[in-house]
Amino acid sequence: MKSHLGAATRLTAAMHAGFFLLLAASVARFVAGHGLSGATPLILVLTGTLALVYVAGVLSWEILGRWRPVWLTAVIAVWLALVVAAPSFAWCAVPLFFVCLQMLRPRMMIAVVVLLTAATILAQLRIASGFDPSLVLAPIAVALMATMTFLQLDGDRRKLGEAVKALLGARVDLAQSQRLAGMMQERERLAREIHDALAQGISSTRMLLQAAQRSWDTDPELAKDHVARAVEAAGDNLAEARRFVKGLGSPRLDAGDLAETLKELSEQIMFAAMHAVRFETSGDPYPLSPEVEAGLLRVAQGALANVSEHAKATKAAVTLTYLADKVVLDIRDDGVGFDPASTRTSGDRGNGLRMISERLAELGGEMVVESAPGEGTALAVAVPTREVR
Repeated sequence: MKSHLGAATRLTAAMHAGFFLLLAASVARFVAGHGLSGATPLILVLTGTLALVYVAGVLSWEILGRWRPVWLTAVIAVWLALVVAAPSFAWCAVPLFFVCLQMLRPRMMIAVVVLLTAATILAQLRIASGFDPSLVLAPIAVALMATMTFLQLDGDRRKLGEAVKALLGARVDLAQSQRLAGMMQERERLAREIHDALAQGISSTRMLLQAAQRSWDTDPELAKDHVARAVEAAGDNLAEARRFVKGLGSPRLDAGDLAETLKELSEQIMFAAMHAVRFETSGDPYPLSPEVEAGLLRVAQGALANVSEHAKATKAAVTLTYLADKVVLDIRDDGVGFDPASTRTSGDRGNGLRMISERLAELGGEMVVESAPGEGTALAVAVPTREVR
């Protein structure tokens, strides 16, 4: 766009310069042929007037605004007077063609161009010693070429303007699409957080309260212990909710490292669901990035929630393995199992696997699920990592 505007500015400047060069050439030719006597003073006055009017319009172009046609009328009127007095000034019409083409609407433009062309032809015939077809055809050819050149340039300008408008519209559409994509991404993030963290916490709280309800009459002390743990789980869940809404890490990780947090999570599940949950680590532990730690914790929360709610398992095992270039989390249970290849997987379990897969994709990790009806489930996730120095 800038290059097109620059080219148009240069063309306009060239036309203005051409006008003054032709004007100077015409007055020099007239003075050389007629001297300073006779009509020369009148020609010089008209030439000076035309130059002043033209320069005034060029310098005050922005100020003229809707008065530009009046200025153009004055320029053409003085030029016609010059042509009548001295036909050699007729060729100043060529740059005037471009001025008219830039300012006037198509119908008015054609009428003025015809007027300028006719004046040029008559002026040439007046000073010719005899009739020459070129005196008629040359001005018409020049006017035609000037008109067609400008119309082509004007058409290109309009097309460029339309292209720029379409590009701006496309940018607006792209911004809207990116905004909607961002909204969908945030919704997915919240859905994963709710499923992996809040749903698991609420489920643990519910099961603790159910256990307290069952032992309320037979063992009040045990029931109170279950209620106390339920209160603690509810507090943790509330902290989780506040933290992930702000887009921060898990508050569980604020108190210790990933292994310790997973151990506490396993114990909570064991007390809530009355399962035997075993946790162990393998390899030499090393610091992980906050993103990897938070991601693995969410995976463990979602997977253990499925174990406690759907697997009907009596025991489960959680293993965190540190390897040189990745960390692996294994969660196994002896529950009812399911068919991983089935497209009819429904409920939270099917949702949980999808969300785990999406979370691992963000971390560049991968997931393997081994299960069959009646044979329990083994979930293994691996996330590439590097030591934090």
